[in-house]
Amino acid sequence: MAAVSLIITNEKGQTMYPPVAEGVTLTSCRRGSPATLKFTTLKDKAMADLGGFAEGSMVRLLADGKPLFQGYIFVKRRDREGAIECTAYDQIRYLKNKDILAYKGLPASDVVKLIAADNQLQVGEIAPTGYIIPRRSEVNVTLLDMIETALDLELTNKGQMFVLYDDCGKLTLQNIAQMRVDILIDAGAAENFDYTSSIDEQTYNQIKLASEDRQKKYEAADEEHIKLWGKLQYFDTLKEGENGQAKADALLKLYNSKTRRLKINRALGDVRVRAGCLVGVALDLGDIVANTLMLVEKVTHTFKESEHLMDLTLRGGEFIA
Repeated sequence: MAAVSLIITNEKGQTMYPPVAEGVTLTSCRRGSPATLKFTTLKDKAMADLGGFAEGSMVRLLADGKPLFQGYIFVKRRDREGAIECTAYDQIRYLKNKDILAYKGLPASDVVKLIAADNQLQVGEIAPTGYIIPRRSEVNVTLLDMIETALDLELTNKGQMFVLYDDCGKLTLQNIAQMRVDILIDAGAAENFDYTSSIDEQTYNQIKLASEDRQKKYEAADEEHIKLWGKLQYFDTLKEGENGQAKADALLKLYNSKTRRLKINRALGDVRVRAGCLVGVALDLGDIVANTLMLVEKVTHTFKESEHLMDLTLRGGEFIA
């Protein structure tokens, strides 16, 4: 397993290497939240001599000397024994701030750049998205929701999924097609799994879209699945400039299947795996055999002295998290 280490830099610019008890956990989600690092330390003499650290101090996690996480301590919890339980988030935490934003004629990738520049956030590689959003106005919405709405418009209009994440201090946007990790999750690599199939949510076999004035309507349907499951209809209104029929067809392709959730428990850890990447899966799940690439919706890495395991929530093919 990779050798991991923690480095904290306090508000004075002093660097310290905290002794860690009970291991370190690093969790990332494909959307909706920043990556989260949790660890427990004891304030030793070396840290005390430097004045310790506080909320807002930078923390970095290294694996075999290479950066794996960079963020800032937001929560410190102490007990009577002097243990300090710390929670740190990466730069995406600052996208939880609410604001207003109006723009027109921009792709989602430019929306990311605009928001980052307005909020003094560091940016890395931003892959270009293809759908031009005609016009949008956001009021009292988190910056992260603004970005994810723009990425959803890319998905529903172009069928391309992009992932926003913080790459050790730099906001990064990539197409999931470029985020494959060459590993295989099979029965020998995981302790257990939790698998559910359903048509009760996020499954639609008929799409109906209408212009805001209700004068134009667009539909797409799968009659075979309607016979099997009954009519499961998705309805929405179109925004200015959207291609109604193309969007209806794209939504039907996206949602016209069972939702299958797959969680992998205590798989052998690999530091390359982050939320948004693709991994190979080969498992007999009972009603189907999964032998495909799957998207990591959420991953929690647990590092202990001689152990690195990860819990995964996956989607892919007919899987959805």
